[in-house]
Amino acid sequence: MIDSDIVVGLEVHCQLDTKSKLFCGCSTDYRNDGPNTHVCPVCLGLPGTMPVLNRRAIEYAMRVAKALNCTVIPESEFSRKNYFYPDLDKAYQVTQYDKPLAEGGYVEIEGDDGKERKIQLTRIHVEEDPGRLVHMGNAERGRYSLVDYNRAGIPLIEIVSEPEMRSPKEARKFLNKLRATLEYLGVFDPEKEGSLRVDANISLRGSERVEIKNITSYKGVERALTFEVTRQKNQLRRGLKVDRETRHYLEARGITQSARSKEQENDYRYFPEPDLRPLRVQSWVKDIVLPELPDARRERFVRQYGCSLNHARTLTGELKMANFFEAVVAGEKTGLCTLAATWIADTLAGELNYRSMGIDAVDAKKFTGLLDLLKAGTITDKSGVEVLRVMLDERLKGETVETPEAIVSRLNLAKTTDDEDAYIAVISEVIDENPKALEDYKAGKRGAINFLVGQAMKKTRGRADPDMLNRLMIAILDKYGAVT
Repeated sequence: MIDSDIVVGLEVHCQLDTKSKLFCGCSTDYRNDGPNTHVCPVCLGLPGTMPVLNRRAIEYAMRVAKALNCTVIPESEFSRKNYFYPDLDKAYQVTQYDKPLAEGGYVEIEGDDGKERKIQLTRIHVEEDPGRLVHMGNAERGRYSLVDYNRAGIPLIEIVSEPEMRSPKEARKFLNKLRATLEYLGVFDPEKEGSLRVDANISLRGSERVEIKNITSYKGVERALTFEVTRQKNQLRRGLKVDRETRHYLEARGITQSARSKEQENDYRYFPEPDLRPLRVQSWVKDIVLPELPDARRERFVRQYGCSLNHARTLTGELKMANFFEAVVAGEKTGLCTLAATWIADTLAGELNYRSMGIDAVDAKKFTGLLDLLKAGTITDKSGVEVLRVMLDERLKGETVETPEAIVSRLNLAKTTDDEDAYIAVISEVIDENPKALEDYKAGKRGAINFLVGQAMKKTRGRADPDMLNRLMIAILDKYGAVT
């Protein structure tokens, strides 16, 4: 249900996946290197240095603006945002303020009411990332912080939404859709830690706005906002007001914690960056060619492969999963489309999530082999799940992943022959072992059939044909007669 009192807006910071920083030639590939090894006089803000703008960063930002239906401003400019914090080496951040690169635009999501909604955007602007604080020590020996400027100067775009989301769930959907779009555009690497960070602004209608910082995961957005809704409602129930402030999200504890009172814009003393000329790049828009984006690919999956809308939405939600699906159904395997969509979107996605594994862990050819066995009726769905789990567990342990055929042979998972006498013997055994279920069936509880069929499948280790087993189970139980 939509809570009409909740108002949410997001500020999404995305690191652009360029090879060098925004205003200097330092490499952005710093994550596996020591602290302060990817720095130079420019990104350290030493006196007398001059910034040189990274053209590729602007091209990436414009690619995002076009994909999100924004209007590129004829003339934008950089400004200095002045504030003092240890990770900001120059004591100001070069960003864009009153003249951003692009304005307007929207992101389409499925609202909580099941209808498509357009969440309007305010702006997209380009800025540099600050450095990073590394907190050390403990309560006994004293806590202290170290500063690493490797990240300082990494090109960022900030995508600011209008406060039009009405629940934490809608905020998560917005972020997932935005992340997928950025991934399809090839402008950022979702595998890199900290490549997408979120500040969430939330208020209950009529109350002060609270900003939540330090959200670094997609699920964290929904969790942080859900906690904050509860906190603010409890404040109001006790007759207390909600203060305008900045809070940090503590992911390990799932709570927000007050950090400081919320700054006003004039606290930052913005003024134009004197070392950079205004940007006039509107003419570049016509030369930007966009790839197939998530919405277009979702519609194509429904049209070309006959996927259900829900499956198509799941499959196209991540670029790698969409590519994996098309690799599985390529060439002569088009007959597997519906089966592949169901198994990838439902079964495989769930098994990967349980193991915290990515789709990269799965070999498309071997997965296609598994689907071939299912389609041919060689194995049952239950046996197919067991084969898949063996394949994923072998990969997780770093072992050589067997072919599905080898696993089926080794574990004797092939479907048993359609021998009615053998099935009847199993069914009779199950009924004798479960008199309570038989009494429930006689009392008219049809759910007892599912229980008994499940017990029979266990006895056959999932190798029996479930349709045939179900038909014979009903025929045998009907001889007992149900009491209505």
